[in-house]
Amino acid sequence: MPVHQDHKAHAPASVKVGVVTISDSRTPETDESGQVLKDLLQKAGHSVLFYVVVRDEPKAIADAVEQASWTCEAILTNGGTGLSPRDVTIPTLAPTLERTLPGFGEIFRALSYAEIGGAAMLSGALAGVYHGRILFCLPGSPDACRLAAEKLILPELGHIVGVMKR
Repeated sequence: MPVHQDHKAHAPASVKVGVVTISDSRTPETDESGQVLKDLLQKAGHSVLFYVVVRDEPKAIADAVEQASWTCEAILTNGGTGLSPRDVTIPTLAPTLERTLPGFGEIFRALSYAEIGGAAMLSGALAGVYHGRILFCLPGSPDACRLAAEKLILPELGHIVGVMKR
């Protein structure tokens, strides 16, 4: 068995996840990106234990991620990762990370570039460790959330959480 498959053999099959949508305009009823993430996570066998939509406000974002960390092993945010003055997810959460996972943002932008071209560089998508939990900060686009979940997060989520618990 190749080494990478051996590592995954010891990974949890189901991870407890929180989804935080950051938007000034969406509600739980109109949150397509959050719904995409929740559906994909659940179809992959993970449990979504926390879900909320918060405004693009630093305190609201920080409070929601903190609350998700109380019960979840992984937290996925979507929205607020761009260059608009209201996009405050990255400046709010990046300083709170214990460690960063630079490869996530790099690979996500490379995959995005293949789909949308140079506009991919506008994404501040990032991942890292927040209070011992894996945190992924995704753009607010449903297509971007689907891309990140299907190509990067879901194939490795159990493995990441398993490694973090060692």
